[in-house]
Amino acid sequence: MADTHAAAFTRSRPWSTEEFADLVANRFTYTLGDKRSFALIQVISDEAELLTIATHPDYQRQGLARRVMTGWHAKAQHLGASRAFLEVASDNRPAVALYQSCGYTPCGRRKAYYHREIGPNVDAIVMECHLSGK
Repeated sequence: MADTHAAAFTRSRPWSTEEFADLVANRFTYTLGDKRSFALIQVISDEAELLTIATHPDYQRQGLARRVMTGWHAKAQHLGASRAFLEVASDNRPAVALYQSCGYTPCGRRKAYYHREIGPNVDAIVMECHLSGK
């Protein structure tokens, strides 16, 4: 996961192998997908959160991220979640478009949340989706 994350996240700090290991060890955390495209989610009570999603650049624009989104929504619903949340960098237009097409709407903003090595920090858009209608 760390290799795919590093290849996909070139404008912000990718997560390390140790960070992934810590998250995967949590009993509320689940992974879906494969080395080409994956999601790491957390489900607690009736809420699910997309912790990260990544598609290796060699496999982008092939529908893999959408497939992973559909899969994690189904998994979250199976585990009892009725709402899902995620954060996305406001300058990540492909991701924002994907999330909107999956039924997400903005519900908050975190100013200057994502650090950029070149240029100013970027806001995080917090988005929400109701899973019960999916």
